[in-house]
Amino acid sequence: MSNLNVPYSHLSHSSSRSLASSILYDIVNVSPTALHIADRRELIQALLDDLSLLTKGSKDAASSRLTRDDAALALLALKSLGKIPVGSEVIASPNNLSTLVTLANTLKDNTAASNEALRCLANCLLLIDNARMTFVQKQVGGGEAAVEWLVKASAPERVFLVSRILFLCTVSLAASSYIRSLVETKPHGHSEPIVDVVAAKLDMLLYNIQSGDAFAKEAMIDLLKMVFNLLAHYPKICDDAIPTSQHTSDDQNKVLGDYWSERLDGLLPPLLKLFNTLPPSAPAPLLPPITHVIHSLITIPVTPSLRPIWFSGTPGPSTSSSPKDSKPGAFDRALSRLSAGRRSLSRSSSPQPPPVYDNLQHGYDLLDAVLSHYLPGDIDPDEASVRERCRKEADSSLDDIVSPLVLLVTKLCSSDETSKKRLRRWILPDDLDRTSPLEGRADLLGRCLRLLGCVHHPRLKDAAGEMLYAVCDSDASTLASYVGYGNVAGFLFNKGIMSAPPRTATSAAAPATTTSGVPIDPITGTAQKEHEPLDMTDEEKEREAEKLFVLFDRLERNGALPPNQNPIRKAIQEGKLG
Repeated sequence: MSNLNVPYSHLSHSSSRSLASSILYDIVNVSPTALHIADRRELIQALLDDLSLLTKGSKDAASSRLTRDDAALALLALKSLGKIPVGSEVIASPNNLSTLVTLANTLKDNTAASNEALRCLANCLLLIDNARMTFVQKQVGGGEAAVEWLVKASAPERVFLVSRILFLCTVSLAASSYIRSLVETKPHGHSEPIVDVVAAKLDMLLYNIQSGDAFAKEAMIDLLKMVFNLLAHYPKICDDAIPTSQHTSDDQNKVLGDYWSERLDGLLPPLLKLFNTLPPSAPAPLLPPITHVIHSLITIPVTPSLRPIWFSGTPGPSTSSSPKDSKPGAFDRALSRLSAGRRSLSRSSSPQPPPVYDNLQHGYDLLDAVLSHYLPGDIDPDEASVRERCRKEADSSLDDIVSPLVLLVTKLCSSDETSKKRLRRWILPDDLDRTSPLEGRADLLGRCLRLLGCVHHPRLKDAAGEMLYAVCDSDASTLASYVGYGNVAGFLFNKGIMSAPPRTATSAAAPATTTSGVPIDPITGTAQKEHEPLDMTDEEKEREAEKLFVLFDRLERNGALPPNQNPIRKAIQEGKLG
Protein backbone atom coordinates (compact mmCIF):
# COMPACT_ATOMS: atom_id res chain seq x y z
CA MET A 1 0.00 0.00 0.00
CA SER A 2 1.24 3.45 -0.95
CA ASN A 3 1.41 6.18 1.70
CA LEU A 4 1.48 9.62 0.14
CA ASN A 5 0.78 11.35 3.44
CA VAL A 6 4.47 11.36 4.39
CA PRO A 7 5.86 13.19 1.33
CA TYR A 8 2.92 15.60 1.39
CA SER A 9 3.35 16.32 5.09
CA HIS A 10 7.01 17.22 4.46
CA LEU A 11 6.00 20.02 2.12
CA SER A 12 6.05 23.62 3.29
CA HIS A 13 5.07 26.99 1.86
CA SER A 14 8.71 27.53 0.89
CA SER A 15 9.15 24.14 -0.75
CA SER A 16 10.04 24.00 -4.41
CA ARG A 17 6.87 24.33 -6.47
CA SER A 18 8.10 21.61 -8.80
CA LEU A 19 8.37 19.26 -5.80
CA ALA A 20 4.86 20.21 -4.69
CA SER A 21 3.51 19.62 -8.19
CA SER A 22 5.24 16.24 -8.38
CA ILE A 23 3.70 15.08 -5.11
CA LEU A 24 0.26 16.37 -6.08
CA TYR A 25 0.45 14.59 -9.45
CA ASP A 26 1.34 11.38 -7.59
CA ILE A 27 -1.83 11.81 -5.55
CA VAL A 28 -3.89 12.45 -8.70
CA ASN A 29 -2.60 9.29 -10.35
CA VAL A 30 -2.67 6.95 -7.36
CA SER A 31 -4.81 3.83 -7.76
CA PRO A 32 -8.06 3.80 -5.75
CA THR A 33 -6.90 0.63 -3.98
CA ALA A 34 -3.37 1.87 -3.27
CA LEU A 35 -4.31 3.87 -0.15
CA HIS A 36 -5.58 2.66 3.20
CA ILE A 37 -8.93 4.18 4.14
CA ALA A 38 -7.39 5.97 7.12
CA ASP A 39 -4.55 7.36 4.99
CA ARG A 40 -7.01 8.56 2.36
CA ARG A 41 -9.13 10.35 4.94
CA GLU A 42 -6.08 11.94 6.54
CA LEU A 43 -4.69 13.15 3.22
CA ILE A 44 -8.05 14.61 2.14
CA GLN A 45 -8.36 16.55 5.37
CA ALA A 46 -4.77 17.79 5.11
CA LEU A 47 -5.40 19.07 1.57
CA LEU A 48 -8.59 20.81 2.64
CA ASP A 49 -6.90 22.42 5.65
CA ASP A 50 -4.09 23.78 3.49
CA LEU A 51 -6.51 25.00 0.83
CA SER A 52 -8.61 26.69 3.51
CA LEU A 53 -5.60 28.68 4.68
CA LEU A 54 -5.25 30.11 1.17
CA THR A 55 -8.64 31.81 1.52
CA LYS A 56 -7.57 33.73 4.63
CA GLY A 57 -5.03 36.46 5.30
CA SER A 58 -1.45 36.40 4.08
CA LYS A 59 -0.19 35.26 7.50
CA ASP A 60 -2.41 32.19 7.47
CA ALA A 61 -1.67 31.53 3.81
CA ALA A 62 2.04 31.49 4.58
CA SER A 63 1.50 28.57 6.97
CA SER A 64 -0.06 26.46 4.23
CA ARG A 65 1.94 23.82 2.38
CA LEU A 66 0.36 25.17 -0.80
CA THR A 67 0.33 28.44 -2.69
CA ARG A 68 -2.48 29.84 -4.82
CA ASP A 69 -0.61 28.60 -7.87
CA ASP A 70 -0.97 25.06 -6.51
CA ALA A 71 -4.70 25.40 -5.89
CA ALA A 72 -5.97 23.94 -9.17
CA LEU A 73 -3.71 20.87 -8.96
CA ALA A 74 -4.42 20.40 -5.25
CA LEU A 75 -8.19 20.47 -5.91
CA LEU A 76 -7.69 17.98 -8.75
CA ALA A 77 -5.89 15.72 -6.25
CA LEU A 78 -8.76 16.20 -3.80
CA LYS A 79 -11.29 15.26 -6.46
CA SER A 80 -9.33 12.08 -7.27
CA LEU A 81 -9.23 11.07 -3.61
CA GLY A 82 -12.97 11.75 -3.27
CA LYS A 83 -14.07 9.59 -6.19
CA ILE A 84 -15.03 6.80 -3.80
CA PRO A 85 -17.56 7.23 -0.95
CA VAL A 86 -15.04 6.81 1.90
CA GLY A 87 -13.19 9.82 0.55
CA SER A 88 -16.25 11.94 -0.12
CA GLU A 89 -17.51 11.26 3.41
CA VAL A 90 -14.68 13.46 4.66
CA ILE A 91 -15.52 16.23 2.19
CA ALA A 92 -19.19 16.04 3.20
CA SER A 93 -18.68 17.64 6.63
CA PRO A 94 -20.14 21.16 6.99
CA ASN A 95 -16.72 22.76 7.50
CA ASN A 96 -15.19 21.08 4.45
CA LEU A 97 -18.15 21.86 2.21
CA SER A 98 -17.97 25.46 3.39
CA THR A 99 -14.25 25.51 2.54
CA LEU A 100 -14.95 24.39 -1.02
CA VAL A 101 -17.71 26.99 -1.42
CA THR A 102 -15.29 29.66 -0.24
CA LEU A 103 -12.57 28.40 -2.59
CA ALA A 104 -14.95 28.49 -5.57
CA ASN A 105 -15.66 32.14 -4.74
CA THR A 106 -12.21 33.43 -3.77
CA LEU A 107 -10.44 31.69 -6.65
CA LYS A 108 -12.89 33.00 -9.25
CA ASP A 109 -10.05 34.71 -11.12
CA ASN A 110 -8.38 31.30 -11.44
CA THR A 111 -11.05 29.60 -13.54
CA ALA A 112 -9.38 26.18 -13.50
CA ALA A 113 -9.07 26.14 -9.71
CA SER A 114 -12.59 27.49 -9.12
CA ASN A 115 -14.08 24.91 -11.47
CA GLU A 116 -12.12 22.10 -9.74
CA ALA A 117 -13.68 23.19 -6.45
CA LEU A 118 -17.11 22.86 -8.07
CA ARG A 119 -16.19 19.42 -9.37
CA CYS A 120 -15.20 18.32 -5.86
CA LEU A 121 -18.58 19.56 -4.60
CA ALA A 122 -20.56 17.90 -7.38
CA ASN A 123 -18.76 14.60 -6.88
CA CYS A 124 -19.39 14.68 -3.12
CA LEU A 125 -23.09 15.52 -3.56
CA LEU A 126 -23.43 12.66 -6.04
CA LEU A 127 -21.88 10.06 -3.72
CA ILE A 128 -23.16 11.23 -0.32
CA ASP A 129 -26.91 11.83 -0.14
CA ASN A 130 -26.79 13.57 3.24
CA ALA A 131 -24.29 16.08 1.90
CA ARG A 132 -27.01 17.59 -0.30
CA MET A 133 -29.01 18.77 2.70
CA THR A 134 -25.86 19.90 4.50
CA PHE A 135 -24.71 21.88 1.46
CA VAL A 136 -27.86 24.06 1.32
CA GLN A 137 -27.89 24.81 5.04
CA LYS A 138 -27.08 28.37 6.11
CA GLN A 139 -23.89 27.41 7.95
CA VAL A 140 -22.45 26.18 4.63
CA GLY A 141 -24.19 28.68 2.37
CA GLY A 142 -24.01 26.42 -0.64
CA GLY A 143 -27.61 26.93 -1.75
CA GLU A 144 -27.32 30.71 -2.14
CA ALA A 145 -23.81 30.40 -3.57
CA ALA A 146 -24.96 27.96 -6.27
CA VAL A 147 -27.67 30.38 -7.43
CA GLU A 148 -25.13 33.21 -7.57
CA TRP A 149 -22.74 31.00 -9.56
CA LEU A 150 -25.49 30.24 -12.05
CA VAL A 151 -26.45 33.90 -12.42
CA LYS A 152 -22.85 34.90 -13.17
CA ALA A 153 -21.87 31.86 -15.27
CA SER A 154 -21.22 32.67 -18.91
CA ALA A 155 -19.06 29.71 -20.00
CA PRO A 156 -20.79 26.38 -20.76
CA GLU A 157 -18.35 24.47 -18.55
CA ARG A 158 -19.21 26.65 -15.57
CA VAL A 159 -22.95 26.33 -16.23
CA PHE A 160 -22.51 22.56 -16.48
CA LEU A 161 -20.82 22.28 -13.07
CA VAL A 162 -23.26 24.60 -11.30
CA SER A 163 -26.26 22.89 -12.95
CA ARG A 164 -25.02 19.51 -11.76
CA ILE A 165 -24.83 20.82 -8.20
CA LEU A 166 -28.31 22.39 -8.39
CA PHE A 167 -29.74 19.23 -9.93
CA LEU A 168 -28.42 17.08 -7.08
CA CYS A 169 -29.64 19.55 -4.44
CA THR A 170 -33.21 19.52 -5.85
CA VAL A 171 -33.56 15.87 -6.80
CA SER A 172 -35.55 14.95 -3.68
CA LEU A 173 -38.58 16.40 -1.95
CA ALA A 174 -36.49 16.22 1.22
CA ALA A 175 -35.06 19.53 -0.01
CA SER A 176 -38.53 21.09 -0.25
CA SER A 177 -37.58 24.19 1.74
CA TYR A 178 -34.64 24.86 -0.58
CA ILE A 179 -36.77 24.25 -3.68
CA ARG A 180 -39.33 26.75 -2.40
CA SER A 181 -36.69 29.36 -1.71
CA LEU A 182 -35.22 28.83 -5.17
CA VAL A 183 -38.51 29.58 -6.90
CA GLU A 184 -39.98 32.16 -4.55
CA THR A 185 -36.91 34.20 -3.60
CA LYS A 186 -35.04 36.36 -6.07
CA PRO A 187 -31.25 35.88 -6.06
CA HIS A 188 -29.53 38.39 -3.80
CA GLY A 189 -28.95 41.65 -5.62
CA HIS A 190 -30.95 40.61 -8.70
CA SER A 191 -34.41 41.64 -9.87
CA GLU A 192 -35.28 38.40 -11.70
CA PRO A 193 -36.42 35.13 -10.09
CA ILE A 194 -34.56 31.87 -10.72
CA VAL A 195 -37.09 30.87 -13.41
CA ASP A 196 -36.03 33.86 -15.51
CA VAL A 197 -32.34 33.16 -14.85
CA VAL A 198 -32.76 29.55 -16.02
CA ALA A 199 -34.66 30.67 -19.12
CA ALA A 200 -31.83 33.04 -20.05
CA LYS A 201 -29.19 30.33 -19.54
CA LEU A 202 -31.14 27.85 -21.70
CA ASP A 203 -31.29 30.44 -24.46
CA MET A 204 -27.55 31.07 -24.13
CA LEU A 205 -26.74 27.35 -24.21
CA LEU A 206 -28.85 26.88 -27.35
CA TYR A 207 -26.59 29.36 -29.11
CA ASN A 208 -23.53 27.56 -27.68
CA ILE A 209 -24.77 24.20 -28.98
CA GLN A 210 -25.50 25.63 -32.41
CA SER A 211 -21.95 27.03 -32.39
CA GLY A 212 -20.46 23.66 -31.39
CA ASP A 213 -18.99 24.95 -28.10
CA ALA A 214 -17.46 22.44 -25.68
CA PHE A 215 -19.60 21.46 -22.67
CA ALA A 216 -22.66 23.21 -24.14
CA LYS A 217 -24.69 20.02 -24.55
CA GLU A 218 -23.66 18.64 -21.15
CA ALA A 219 -24.54 21.96 -19.51
CA MET A 220 -27.98 22.03 -21.10
CA ILE A 221 -28.69 18.42 -20.09
CA ASP A 222 -27.92 19.04 -16.43
CA LEU A 223 -29.74 22.39 -16.36
CA LEU A 224 -32.79 20.67 -17.85
CA LYS A 225 -32.57 17.98 -15.16
CA MET A 226 -32.73 20.73 -12.55
CA VAL A 227 -35.67 22.30 -14.40
CA PHE A 228 -37.50 18.97 -14.29
CA ASN A 229 -36.92 18.76 -10.53
CA LEU A 230 -38.53 22.19 -10.07
CA LEU A 231 -41.47 21.26 -12.30
CA ALA A 232 -41.97 17.94 -10.55
CA HIS A 233 -41.63 19.09 -6.94
CA TYR A 234 -42.56 22.75 -6.58
CA PRO A 235 -46.30 22.46 -7.46
CA LYS A 236 -46.61 19.82 -4.72
CA ILE A 237 -45.20 22.02 -1.97
CA CYS A 238 -46.16 25.60 -2.81
CA ASP A 239 -49.08 27.41 -1.17
CA ASP A 240 -50.64 28.80 -4.36
CA ALA A 241 -50.86 25.57 -6.37
CA ILE A 242 -53.89 25.25 -8.64
CA PRO A 243 -55.43 21.86 -9.53
CA THR A 244 -55.00 20.84 -13.17
CA SER A 245 -56.68 17.44 -13.08
CA GLN A 246 -60.19 16.28 -12.27
CA HIS A 247 -58.69 13.50 -10.18
CA THR A 248 -56.48 15.52 -7.86
CA SER A 249 -55.10 13.78 -4.80
CA ASP A 250 -54.90 15.08 -1.24
CA ASP A 251 -52.08 17.28 0.00
CA GLN A 252 -50.18 14.32 1.43
CA ASN A 253 -50.22 12.33 -1.81
CA LYS A 254 -49.91 14.88 -4.61
CA VAL A 255 -48.65 13.35 -7.83
CA LEU A 256 -46.93 14.84 -10.84
CA GLY A 257 -49.40 16.73 -13.02
CA ASP A 258 -52.17 17.16 -10.46
CA TYR A 259 -51.20 20.72 -9.55
CA TRP A 260 -49.46 23.71 -11.09
CA SER A 261 -48.01 27.03 -10.00
CA GLU A 262 -48.00 30.10 -12.23
CA ARG A 263 -44.58 30.96 -10.80
CA LEU A 264 -43.24 28.33 -13.21
CA ASP A 265 -45.03 29.70 -16.31
CA GLY A 266 -41.84 31.37 -17.51
CA LEU A 267 -40.20 28.01 -18.19
CA LEU A 268 -42.57 27.12 -21.04
CA PRO A 269 -41.38 29.58 -23.75
CA PRO A 270 -37.67 28.62 -23.56
CA LEU A 271 -38.54 24.92 -23.43
CA LEU A 272 -40.72 25.20 -26.54
CA LYS A 273 -37.96 27.13 -28.28
CA LEU A 274 -35.52 24.30 -27.52
CA PHE A 275 -38.07 21.70 -28.63
CA ASN A 276 -38.41 23.35 -32.01
CA THR A 277 -34.88 24.61 -32.68
CA LEU A 278 -32.36 22.19 -31.15
CA PRO A 279 -30.18 20.71 -33.93
CA PRO A 280 -31.04 17.13 -35.00
CA SER A 281 -29.24 14.45 -32.99
CA ALA A 282 -27.23 11.51 -34.30
CA PRO A 283 -27.06 8.56 -34.66
CA ALA A 284 -30.67 8.48 -33.43
CA PRO A 285 -33.23 11.29 -33.88
CA LEU A 286 -34.19 11.40 -30.17
CA LEU A 287 -31.22 11.80 -27.83
CA PRO A 288 -30.39 14.20 -24.97
CA PRO A 289 -30.87 17.09 -24.55
CA ILE A 290 -34.13 16.99 -26.59
CA THR A 291 -35.37 14.03 -24.51
CA HIS A 292 -34.97 16.11 -21.33
CA VAL A 293 -36.87 18.97 -22.97
CA ILE A 294 -39.76 16.58 -23.68
CA HIS A 295 -39.71 15.22 -20.12
CA SER A 296 -40.10 18.76 -18.82
CA LEU A 297 -42.79 19.73 -21.32
CA ILE A 298 -45.09 16.85 -20.42
CA THR A 299 -45.23 18.13 -16.83
CA ILE A 300 -46.49 21.59 -17.87
CA PRO A 301 -50.29 21.77 -18.18
CA VAL A 302 -52.36 23.70 -20.71
CA THR A 303 -53.69 26.33 -18.32
CA PRO A 304 -55.63 29.41 -19.49
CA SER A 305 -52.53 31.57 -19.08
CA LEU A 306 -50.29 29.11 -20.99
CA ARG A 307 -52.72 28.12 -23.76
CA PRO A 308 -51.67 31.01 -26.06
CA ILE A 309 -48.06 29.83 -25.76
CA TRP A 310 -48.74 26.15 -26.35
CA PHE A 311 -50.83 26.83 -29.45
CA SER A 312 -49.33 30.09 -30.76
CA GLY A 313 -48.45 28.44 -34.06
CA THR A 314 -51.68 26.49 -34.52
CA PRO A 315 -53.39 27.65 -37.73
CA GLY A 316 -57.08 28.45 -37.69
CA PRO A 317 -59.38 28.79 -34.70
CA SER A 318 -58.47 26.96 -31.54
CA THR A 319 -60.57 26.28 -28.51
CA SER A 320 -59.28 28.66 -25.90
CA SER A 321 -60.35 30.88 -23.09
CA SER A 322 -59.02 34.39 -22.84
CA PRO A 323 -56.58 34.79 -19.97
CA LYS A 324 -57.64 37.29 -17.36
CA ASP A 325 -56.19 40.78 -17.57
CA SER A 326 -53.24 41.11 -15.23
CA LYS A 327 -49.78 42.54 -14.96
CA PRO A 328 -47.10 40.76 -17.05
CA GLY A 329 -46.50 37.28 -15.69
CA ALA A 330 -43.58 34.89 -15.84
CA PHE A 331 -44.21 33.75 -19.39
CA ASP A 332 -44.63 37.36 -20.57
CA ARG A 333 -41.16 38.12 -19.26
CA ALA A 334 -39.80 34.99 -20.90
CA LEU A 335 -41.34 35.91 -24.26
CA SER A 336 -39.96 39.41 -23.96
CA ARG A 337 -36.50 38.00 -23.31
CA LEU A 338 -36.67 35.65 -26.29
CA SER A 339 -37.80 38.49 -28.52
CA ALA A 340 -35.00 40.70 -27.22
CA GLY A 341 -32.51 37.92 -27.91
CA ARG A 342 -33.68 37.71 -31.50
CA ARG A 343 -33.34 41.49 -31.92
CA SER A 344 -29.81 41.45 -30.53
CA LEU A 345 -28.77 39.02 -33.25
CA SER A 346 -30.37 41.09 -35.98
CA ARG A 347 -28.86 44.11 -37.70
CA SER A 348 -32.23 45.77 -37.75
CA SER A 349 -33.30 47.69 -34.67
CA SER A 350 -36.98 47.37 -35.57
CA PRO A 351 -38.99 45.34 -33.02
CA GLN A 352 -39.72 41.72 -33.86
CA PRO A 353 -42.63 39.66 -32.56
CA PRO A 354 -41.97 36.75 -30.18
CA PRO A 355 -41.14 33.47 -31.93
CA VAL A 356 -44.14 31.39 -32.97
CA TYR A 357 -43.84 27.60 -33.15
CA ASP A 358 -46.20 24.97 -34.50
CA ASN A 359 -45.54 22.55 -31.65
CA LEU A 360 -48.00 19.90 -32.83
CA GLN A 361 -46.50 19.81 -36.32
CA HIS A 362 -42.97 19.50 -34.94
CA GLY A 363 -44.03 16.85 -32.43
CA TYR A 364 -45.75 14.83 -35.15
CA ASP A 365 -42.76 15.11 -37.50
CA LEU A 366 -40.35 14.09 -34.76
CA LEU A 367 -42.52 11.12 -33.72
CA ASP A 368 -42.79 9.99 -37.34
CA ALA A 369 -39.00 10.23 -37.76
CA VAL A 370 -38.28 8.37 -34.51
CA LEU A 371 -40.66 5.49 -35.22
CA SER A 372 -39.41 5.27 -38.81
CA HIS A 373 -35.87 5.04 -37.45
CA TYR A 374 -36.49 2.28 -34.93
CA LEU A 375 -39.34 0.49 -36.77
CA PRO A 376 -38.35 0.73 -40.45
CA GLY A 377 -40.77 -0.56 -43.07
CA ASP A 378 -43.35 -2.92 -41.62
CA ILE A 379 -41.04 -4.55 -39.05
CA ASP A 380 -42.62 -6.24 -36.04
CA PRO A 381 -41.89 -4.08 -32.93
CA ASP A 382 -41.13 -7.25 -30.97
CA GLU A 383 -38.19 -8.24 -33.18
CA ALA A 384 -34.96 -8.51 -31.21
CA SER A 385 -33.19 -6.18 -33.65
CA VAL A 386 -35.41 -3.29 -32.50
CA ARG A 387 -34.39 -3.68 -28.86
CA GLU A 388 -30.75 -4.14 -29.80
CA ARG A 389 -30.73 -0.95 -31.86
CA CYS A 390 -32.21 1.03 -28.97
CA ARG A 391 -29.56 -0.28 -26.60
CA LYS A 392 -26.75 0.37 -29.05
CA GLU A 393 -27.72 3.91 -30.08
CA ALA A 394 -29.39 5.30 -26.98
CA ASP A 395 -28.51 2.84 -24.20
CA SER A 396 -32.22 2.65 -23.46
CA SER A 397 -35.46 0.93 -24.42
CA LEU A 398 -38.04 1.94 -27.01
CA ASP A 399 -40.44 2.49 -24.10
CA ASP A 400 -38.17 5.05 -22.49
CA ILE A 401 -37.17 6.76 -25.74
CA VAL A 402 -40.52 7.27 -27.46
CA SER A 403 -43.28 7.14 -24.82
CA PRO A 404 -42.72 10.70 -23.48
CA LEU A 405 -42.96 12.15 -27.01
CA VAL A 406 -46.21 10.26 -27.65
CA LEU A 407 -47.58 11.61 -24.35
CA LEU A 408 -46.66 15.15 -25.39
CA VAL A 409 -48.39 14.84 -28.76
CA THR A 410 -51.43 13.30 -27.04
CA LYS A 411 -51.61 16.18 -24.59
CA LEU A 412 -51.54 18.73 -27.41
CA CYS A 413 -54.37 17.10 -29.34
CA SER A 414 -56.42 16.43 -26.19
CA SER A 415 -56.22 20.06 -25.08
CA ASP A 416 -57.21 21.76 -28.33
CA GLU A 417 -59.98 20.87 -30.77
CA THR A 418 -58.18 22.31 -33.79
CA SER A 419 -55.03 20.38 -32.95
CA LYS A 420 -57.03 17.17 -32.56
CA LYS A 421 -58.61 17.59 -35.99
CA ARG A 422 -55.23 18.35 -37.57
CA LEU A 423 -53.62 15.25 -36.07
CA ARG A 424 -56.57 13.12 -37.18
CA ARG A 425 -56.18 14.41 -40.75
CA TRP A 426 -52.49 13.49 -40.69
CA ILE A 427 -52.88 10.01 -39.20
CA LEU A 428 -56.32 9.08 -40.60
CA PRO A 429 -56.84 11.09 -43.81
CA ASP A 430 -60.11 10.77 -45.71
CA ASP A 431 -58.29 9.22 -48.67
CA LEU A 432 -56.50 6.60 -46.57
CA ASP A 433 -55.59 3.58 -48.69
CA ARG A 434 -57.70 0.75 -47.29
CA THR A 435 -56.98 -1.86 -49.92
CA SER A 436 -54.40 -3.58 -47.71
CA PRO A 437 -54.23 -4.27 -43.94
CA LEU A 438 -53.83 -1.03 -41.98
CA GLU A 439 -51.51 -2.67 -39.46
CA GLY A 440 -49.11 -3.54 -42.28
CA ARG A 441 -48.62 0.05 -43.44
CA ALA A 442 -45.10 1.53 -43.37
CA ASP A 443 -46.26 4.81 -41.84
CA LEU A 444 -47.14 6.24 -38.44
CA LEU A 445 -50.61 4.65 -38.40
CA GLY A 446 -49.28 1.20 -39.27
CA ARG A 447 -46.51 1.41 -36.69
CA CYS A 448 -48.93 2.53 -33.96
CA LEU A 449 -51.32 -0.33 -34.76
CA ARG A 450 -48.46 -2.84 -34.66
CA LEU A 451 -47.37 -1.43 -31.32
CA LEU A 452 -50.86 -2.13 -29.95
CA GLY A 453 -50.15 -5.83 -30.34
CA CYS A 454 -46.56 -5.87 -29.10
CA VAL A 455 -45.25 -7.54 -25.94
CA HIS A 456 -41.85 -5.93 -25.27
CA HIS A 457 -42.90 -2.26 -25.15
CA PRO A 458 -45.87 -2.08 -22.75
CA ARG A 459 -45.70 1.65 -21.94
CA LEU A 460 -45.31 2.70 -25.56
CA LYS A 461 -48.10 0.29 -26.49
CA ASP A 462 -50.47 2.01 -24.04
CA ALA A 463 -49.28 5.50 -25.04
CA ALA A 464 -49.85 4.81 -28.75
CA GLY A 465 -53.34 3.49 -28.00
CA GLU A 466 -54.19 6.56 -25.92
CA MET A 467 -52.98 8.85 -28.70
CA LEU A 468 -55.21 7.15 -31.30
CA TYR A 469 -58.07 7.16 -28.78
CA ALA A 470 -57.65 10.91 -28.19
CA VAL A 471 -57.48 11.59 -31.92
CA CYS A 472 -60.82 9.78 -32.28
CA ASP A 473 -62.62 12.04 -29.77
CA SER A 474 -61.88 9.58 -26.93
CA ASP A 475 -64.74 7.50 -28.30
CA ALA A 476 -64.37 3.72 -28.65
CA SER A 477 -66.89 3.48 -31.48
CA THR A 478 -65.14 6.21 -33.48
CA LEU A 479 -61.76 4.55 -32.98
CA ALA A 480 -63.05 1.13 -34.05
CA SER A 481 -64.78 2.67 -37.07
CA TYR A 482 -61.57 4.33 -38.24
CA VAL A 483 -59.08 1.48 -37.83
CA GLY A 484 -61.21 -1.64 -37.39
CA TYR A 485 -62.21 -3.25 -34.12
CA GLY A 486 -59.71 -6.08 -34.59
CA ASN A 487 -56.78 -3.70 -34.42
CA VAL A 488 -57.86 -2.09 -31.15
CA ALA A 489 -59.75 -4.93 -29.43
CA GLY A 490 -56.98 -5.50 -26.88
CA PHE A 491 -56.60 -1.81 -26.11
CA LEU A 492 -60.35 -1.36 -25.67
CA PHE A 493 -60.55 -4.52 -23.53
CA ASN A 494 -58.04 -2.95 -21.14
CA LYS A 495 -60.34 0.08 -20.94
CA GLY A 496 -63.24 -2.17 -19.94
CA ILE A 497 -64.88 -2.43 -23.40
CA MET A 498 -65.40 -6.16 -23.93
CA SER A 499 -66.96 -6.23 -27.39
CA ALA A 500 -67.14 -4.24 -30.59
CA PRO A 501 -68.91 -0.96 -29.81
CA PRO A 502 -71.87 -0.09 -32.09
CA ARG A 503 -71.78 3.01 -34.23
CA THR A 504 -73.26 5.93 -32.36
CA ALA A 505 -74.13 9.55 -33.06
CA THR A 506 -70.70 10.57 -31.76
CA SER A 507 -68.99 8.23 -34.24
CA ALA A 508 -70.97 9.47 -37.22
CA ALA A 509 -67.93 11.42 -38.45
CA ALA A 510 -65.98 8.19 -38.85
CA PRO A 511 -66.13 6.84 -42.40
CA ALA A 512 -68.36 3.86 -43.19
CA THR A 513 -67.16 3.69 -46.79
CA THR A 514 -64.01 4.61 -48.69
CA THR A 515 -63.91 7.75 -50.85
CA SER A 516 -64.88 5.54 -53.78
CA GLY A 517 -67.97 4.25 -51.95
CA VAL A 518 -66.72 0.77 -51.03
CA PRO A 519 -67.95 -0.34 -47.56
CA ILE A 520 -65.29 -0.54 -44.85
CA ASP A 521 -64.94 -3.81 -42.96
CA PRO A 522 -65.71 -2.98 -39.31
CA ILE A 523 -63.26 -5.61 -38.05
CA THR A 524 -60.19 -4.93 -40.20
CA GLY A 525 -60.77 -1.31 -41.22
CA THR A 526 -60.03 -2.24 -44.85
CA ALA A 527 -62.26 -2.00 -47.91
CA GLN A 528 -64.61 -4.97 -48.13
CA LYS A 529 -64.09 -7.30 -51.05
CA GLU A 530 -66.91 -8.95 -52.92
CA HIS A 531 -67.14 -12.64 -52.08
CA GLU A 532 -67.08 -14.87 -55.14
CA PRO A 533 -69.76 -17.60 -55.18
CA LEU A 534 -68.53 -21.01 -54.09
CA ASP A 535 -67.99 -23.33 -57.02
CA MET A 536 -69.39 -26.50 -55.40
CA THR A 537 -71.77 -29.24 -56.51
CA ASP A 538 -74.87 -30.09 -54.47
CA GLU A 539 -73.20 -33.30 -53.28
CA GLU A 540 -70.13 -31.34 -52.05
CA LYS A 541 -72.34 -28.87 -50.23
CA GLU A 542 -74.21 -31.72 -48.50
CA ARG A 543 -70.94 -33.30 -47.35
CA GLU A 544 -69.71 -29.97 -45.91
CA ALA A 545 -73.05 -29.48 -44.16
CA GLU A 546 -72.78 -32.96 -42.62
CA LYS A 547 -69.28 -32.16 -41.34
CA LEU A 548 -70.57 -29.00 -39.69
CA PHE A 549 -73.52 -30.88 -38.17
CA VAL A 550 -71.19 -33.51 -36.67
CA LEU A 551 -68.77 -30.84 -35.41
CA PHE A 552 -71.43 -28.77 -33.63
CA ASP A 553 -73.10 -31.92 -32.26
CA ARG A 554 -69.75 -33.03 -30.77
CA LEU A 555 -69.20 -29.59 -29.19
CA GLU A 556 -72.69 -29.73 -27.69
CA ARG A 557 -72.21 -33.25 -26.27
CA ASN A 558 -68.85 -32.25 -24.73
CA GLY A 559 -70.45 -29.28 -22.98
CA ALA A 560 -68.35 -26.76 -24.90
CA LEU A 561 -71.43 -25.36 -26.64
CA PRO A 562 -74.80 -24.77 -24.93
CA PRO A 563 -77.74 -26.29 -26.88
CA ASN A 564 -79.39 -22.90 -27.34
CA GLN A 565 -76.25 -21.62 -29.11
CA ASN A 566 -75.92 -24.52 -31.58
CA PRO A 567 -76.59 -22.90 -35.00
CA ILE A 568 -77.52 -26.23 -36.58
CA ARG A 569 -80.12 -26.97 -33.86
CA LYS A 570 -81.45 -23.42 -34.22
CA ALA A 571 -81.79 -23.80 -37.98
CA ILE A 572 -83.72 -27.09 -37.59
CA GLN A 573 -86.05 -25.61 -34.94
CA GLU A 574 -86.75 -22.61 -37.15
CA GLY A 575 -87.47 -24.86 -40.13
CA LYS A 576 -84.59 -23.58 -42.19
CA LEU A 577 -83.23 -27.10 -42.67
CA GLY A 578 -85.43 -29.89 -44.00
